[in-house]
Amino acid sequence: MSIFAGKLSEIIRAITGDGVDPHKHFNSAIIVAAGNGVRMGKSLKTKQMTELEGIPVIVRTVNAFERCDFINEIIVVGRADELAYYDEFAKKYGWKNVRHVVPGGETRQKSVFEGFKVIDDRSEYVIIHDGARCLVTPEIIEKVTREAYIYGAATAAERAKDTIKKADGSGFIEETIDRSVIWHAQTPQIFKTELYRAAAYIALENGLEATDDCMLAENLGFKIKLVDCGYENIKITTPEDFDIARAILAARARRGVE
Repeated sequence: MSIFAGKLSEIIRAITGDGVDPHKHFNSAIIVAAGNGVRMGKSLKTKQMTELEGIPVIVRTVNAFERCDFINEIIVVGRADELAYYDEFAKKYGWKNVRHVVPGGETRQKSVFEGFKVIDDRSEYVIIHDGARCLVTPEIIEKVTREAYIYGAATAAERAKDTIKKADGSGFIEETIDRSVIWHAQTPQIFKTELYRAAAYIALENGLEATDDCMLAENLGFKIKLVDCGYENIKITTPEDFDIARAILAARARRGVE
């Protein structure tokens, strides 16, 4: 981004406070929960269907998005053999904005694409989130959304805490990377809908396999704003992550945070 563009963004921020009002646009959320959960060990349930303090992981995630009054539609991408659960969840938890529940693809990237196929024609921004990041809050979602309005694309992220080592092919340290420039990407990752549409289709045509959605926009040379959202927005991947999640929920309860 040029110096002029950066200064312009600062001026916009100064005028609008925390960024542009998220209620002024049509926002579509795609929540991806189609994984097999292979790192969950011998669990009989996938991670998205496993309960965290009595509530399934995917339900906690959708509930956070349901509480965002600036989100116009929610699309859940699930496993084909789990789709029937979502009607029950919608009734039990009073979901109002889940417009579609569709089966996922072979990879995360393809699953997002399946969700994108049913997006509303009025969509201006698409908010893509991992269903396993069930500790996301409406405040985090809004914070990243405001930045996406300013820059066209933004992602939740956290600064690296540890010293980062780059290894050579034999497993020896090759380089120590300055951790002040290292970030761990999270979700939500938010894009102008037409930007994401172009990025997704070009990646499909070129056979680009990406591990997150930002890589698709990066492939077009687009700059994505990193938004520091702290360390509580963890992704449930292993059984140990449930212990961490419970500790975070307990700490939030002590602080009086939902």
